[in-house]
Amino acid sequence: MVALGGATRPRGRSLRTSTRIYTVVGLFALFASFPFLWAIVTMFKTDPDLYNAKNNPFLYNQPPTLSHIGLLFQQTPYLTFVRNTVVIGALVVLITLALAIPAAYALARLTGRWGGRIGVLIFLVYLIPPTLLFIPMSRMIASMRLQDTIWSLVVVYPTFTVPLSTWLLSGFFKSIPRDVEEQAQVDGYSRFQSFVRTVLPLALPGIFTVVVFAFTLTMHEFIYALAFVASSDHMTISVGVPTNLVRGDVFFWQSLMASAVIIAVPVALIYNFFLDRFVQGFTMGAVKG
Repeated sequence: MVALGGATRPRGRSLRTSTRIYTVVGLFALFASFPFLWAIVTMFKTDPDLYNAKNNPFLYNQPPTLSHIGLLFQQTPYLTFVRNTVVIGALVVLITLALAIPAAYALARLTGRWGGRIGVLIFLVYLIPPTLLFIPMSRMIASMRLQDTIWSLVVVYPTFTVPLSTWLLSGFFKSIPRDVEEQAQVDGYSRFQSFVRTVLPLALPGIFTVVVFAFTLTMHEFIYALAFVASSDHMTISVGVPTNLVRGDVFFWQSLMASAVIIAVPVALIYNFFLDRFVQGFTMGAVKG
């Protein structure tokens, strides 16, 4: 009887601990998902239902409607904004990887004890506020005659994606043992071949982190996108949607929410699908470096 009671107590204690943990996690999950739930409910509401203060904001007091989604796709160049954002994001990611990977590898392997200090200096460049760089960037874009084109953003965005990406990847490369490369070189590979065949496959979590970071940053950036692009044909989502759906003191809230949900859902799915690699890339790049 004593043994049975002793075995029951740890089980009960473990059950209470698990209940508390799941309760706290559930509350945090509800808090984090509340803006998405609010946006999904709002995007299908009619104007009388949304603007009547007596109506329940969390329920449909009138039948839901798809008219606001139709307004988003038919009366605004929303698909053009999406296309521009994807094109700019893809090009910025390619430029970031082309510059950050060799720079990070050089800091991790070829600079000795100065690599960490140089990496910190590169990271400090990322911390410079965009407002301080706005005027010199404007002069640079004007001299290159890239005003009001997507290429102005393709040129500007790597200036703040490359520094942080280099810092993250340098820490990740440092976490990869040198023995892997040395063994490949003993087998007859050059340094470049050993890097491509042995280091890059092991660095995929860090590279994926850089890809996600660079792409999402280009999606959300607002200051440069507003300053360098004026025509709707070249705008990104972050600027084009509010420019077309906020007209004076009139806010098309349902269409604004629909645009946010349409973009947020694919990004959220990608984050969750690759969550393990994303966390591994950030933790190893930040801690090991």
